[in-house]
Amino acid sequence: MNGPFDNTFNAEEIAAGIAGWAAIESPSFDAAAVNRMMDTAQEKMSALNANIERIPGSDGYGDVLRACFNWGEGPGILVLGHLDTVHLVGTLKKGLSVTRDGDRLYGPGVLDMKGGMYLAVHALEKIIEARGALSLPVTFLFIPDEEIGSPSTRHLIESEAKTHRYVLVPEPGKPDKFVTGRHAFLRYKLHTYGRPAHAGVAKGVGRSAISVMATLIDEIEGFSDLEREMTYRVGVINGGNFVNVIPTECHAEVLCVAPTPEAFAVVQQRMSSLTSPDPDVRLIVESGPVRPLFAMQPATEELYDVARRVARDIGLDLSHGQFGGGSDGNFTGALGIPTLDGLGVCGDGVHTKQEHLLVSSLVPRARLFAGLLEALAERNI
Repeated sequence: MNGPFDNTFNAEEIAAGIAGWAAIESPSFDAAAVNRMMDTAQEKMSALNANIERIPGSDGYGDVLRACFNWGEGPGILVLGHLDTVHLVGTLKKGLSVTRDGDRLYGPGVLDMKGGMYLAVHALEKIIEARGALSLPVTFLFIPDEEIGSPSTRHLIESEAKTHRYVLVPEPGKPDKFVTGRHAFLRYKLHTYGRPAHAGVAKGVGRSAISVMATLIDEIEGFSDLEREMTYRVGVINGGNFVNVIPTECHAEVLCVAPTPEAFAVVQQRMSSLTSPDPDVRLIVESGPVRPLFAMQPATEELYDVARRVARDIGLDLSHGQFGGGSDGNFTGALGIPTLDGLGVCGDGVHTKQEHLLVSSLVPRARLFAGLLEALAERNI
């Protein structure tokens, strides 16, 4: 079907670029690794003559890269996304190498979300080649710690978004929908502290921090209501030193998802009300980063209407909805700034060793992103 940017994009060219980015491992907790990825993105944006600002990382996390194209006047378009992944250094050699199997391109971050950010950059590159500039400023903000809740960058994201008219988030795309809302995410750390003793003694003063944590995990995950998409999941746990010593400490991390304000309040109440099932084992509940609820608002609905028209022009019929998964779009959408999420590549296996994108999605999604940038700029004329 003919339409905007017909015959502009080549799937193999885009796939090769994404594969190159995916080959640079960048787990959130490894600042040096993340910064190597930021170096590559900075080189790419500099080649497009963007105004570059490298914001040093804080709290042990990687840097933030801000790349601005100062076209036009007034508030413009913010392209917001992250270059950190959940895959540890060494994953390329064992578990998830960058490989191609027919329509599938596998690799760490090919879908979430190096693929989406590369595609967005590539789309703008083609606009620059064809037209030179847009009538609105465009800023790319590359985030280093999204996968762990953006603890060091939330304030920066919110501050930057407030200076823009629109926010576009190339998180993994859904084949039939735009993302116009995101469930809230709440993170917690649990700490239990028991009493030491020899584990081989049948009776004694020992109190196991691990046993108490196991009971608590069962209680917490039992709060989940899958029909309402309200979930409580423990993803990390560690404790103990020797098998023959009753463990005195155990630590766990909990991710809670709330699809409504009412569910958000329930999560907070339940987690703050947790008590140790053993009075001789102390429990501490530590609140962590929160992604606020991003619900559809009139300003985002107008942005969706523009995107839907662009999509139809290239043969895509995309509705919209609110979903889990979480993104930095939670922050901007919750502020009431028109935010459209899920604009990246399509695929499956997010956060697993089967993560892959569909090469067949690259050209349509690139045309969609480029067309959306142009359509938003034209609205400003």
